[in-house]
Amino acid sequence: MSRDQLERRALRVLRPVVIGLLVLAAAFPFYYMLMLSFRSLGGVLANPGALWPNLDELNFTTYIDVLKSQSDGGQGFLRFIRNSGLVALGTVAITLFVAIPGAYAVSRLEFFGRRQIGALFLSVYFFPAILLAIPLFVFFTRVGLRGSLVALLIVYVAQVAAVSIYMLRNYFDTIPASLEEAAAVDGCTRLQAMRKVSLPLALPAIASNALFIFMIAWNEFLFALLFLVERRDNWTVSLGLAQLSGSIEVPTTVLMAGSVILTLPIIVMFFLSEKWLAGGLTAGAEKG
Repeated sequence: MSRDQLERRALRVLRPVVIGLLVLAAAFPFYYMLMLSFRSLGGVLANPGALWPNLDELNFTTYIDVLKSQSDGGQGFLRFIRNSGLVALGTVAITLFVAIPGAYAVSRLEFFGRRQIGALFLSVYFFPAILLAIPLFVFFTRVGLRGSLVALLIVYVAQVAAVSIYMLRNYFDTIPASLEEAAAVDGCTRLQAMRKVSLPLALPAIASNALFIFMIAWNEFLFALLFLVERRDNWTVSLGLAQLSGSIEVPTTVLMAGSVILTLPIIVMFFLSEKWLAGGLTAGAEKG
């Protein structure tokens, strides 16, 4: 048996084993969290290490307690989900509305400082968010927006717009300019060429960028705590979960239910956009 054949056989055996171990390492914590959220508190205390709960101890009231309003004796997560959804989707929409034409302009148009602008965008991430916390807190307090979701939306858009432009610019660079030139020969303007040629080809990058923005806005905690801590009605899911984890009166099962609610939208968004994340659409777009 040659060395090449030996390596191929070894890889054929090791590949599924390694993939299985990686999937197990990634999925097991979420599975255990999901299982704990459905178990009764008595069952968890009696056997916390059980990997499969008995059907008679399954308890769905933890999710009801988490989602119910605080006035009804719950944790009010239904309102928190609405707030986080509004902020996250608003951040995605506004950021893409700004980043798509900005990235296209940086990729296609010639202007002074075009080569340096990418480094300028990335320099935004050289500064930790905590450095901006106090100035932003003072600014939004003076303009009367502290405690509102609008202030949080503005901060999130400012945080992710620069890196979104940088990421989309790199993808627009991979789209052959000759496709737009052909569209111009057919009578399309620059805007029409972007809308009819470049944007459809850039959908995988736009989808992955939208998911990236959504994850940041949905999970962000520092600025949400800074601006919204005094107004519980405007809390996001991350703030609500922090309250659960910091309280000794909240059962572990309720905390796990809140964690599942925080994690589930990201998983759903990922699977909904999976076909756009799988690969680019530009392969084979140009021949010769």
